[in-house]
Amino acid sequence: MRTSPSAAEGAAWHPSAFIKGSVALHAAAAVVTLARPALWPWTVGAVLADHLLISGAGLWPRSRLLGPNWTHLPPQRAPSVALTIDDGPDPHVTPAVLRLLEAHAAQATFFCIGSRVAAHPALAREILARGHSIENHSFRHSMAFSLAGPRAIAADVRRAQAVIAEVTGVAPRFFRAPAGLRNPFLAPALAHSGLTLVSWTRRGFDTVNTDPQHVLGRLTHRLAAGDILLLHDGHAARTPGGAPVILEVLPSLLTRCAAAGLRPVTLRAAFAAHAGAA
Repeated sequence: MRTSPSAAEGAAWHPSAFIKGSVALHAAAAVVTLARPALWPWTVGAVLADHLLISGAGLWPRSRLLGPNWTHLPPQRAPSVALTIDDGPDPHVTPAVLRLLEAHAAQATFFCIGSRVAAHPALAREILARGHSIENHSFRHSMAFSLAGPRAIAADVRRAQAVIAEVTGVAPRFFRAPAGLRNPFLAPALAHSGLTLVSWTRRGFDTVNTDPQHVLGRLTHRLAAGDILLLHDGHAARTPGGAPVILEVLPSLLTRCAAAGLRPVTLRAAFAAHAGAA
């Protein structure tokens, strides 16, 4: 059964069954190696295999092996989807995205990079003023984020959290890892900051795909209530004509959502409605 995420600051971290099993395996390997040194090739092999599994789980953005990870919205009374827009705010793209969303009476969740919020505070505040929400997408969006140790990850998460809260007056409740990649140190850092990890149901790869129709097709294939869709206003790919792909995709995507009776809502609204109905 799905439950709503906790927004409590400093919430307790509860390791996943996978992490508990990994710790138990390491402990057992140490005991066996000490008791039966001749078996060390087997115990080392088991530990290496476990590390490969952990690495694989971190490279799978939608995996729940390392901890809670929302890939769909909780049940809603009205059919809804969540548009999530990453890597901004971008002064060259985000204002146009906001105009398109307003024209279609749609709300979105912007997973913003902390350093970009600091660089464009007025734009960040405008996102909130237009009825959208801003969530934590790390401070620097380093592609080495998933390789960092526990202190570095926790510091990055806290720094982005503090900057976004200071600029907008609203502390994020949700977190998305850069490129969706992570390691076992992220879950406890998020729990300490009162954040919930959210990935997506489907994405269009609009940071590398320059064909708007292909991006749209990926996002709308089997589109259904509860889907979390991923687009980018920052690091957006450009069409052959030079337009950010998101600006070419959004009008058609929003039209298809409306035709299917799906209302785009923010993650905050979706989880608040679910909590209220529980």
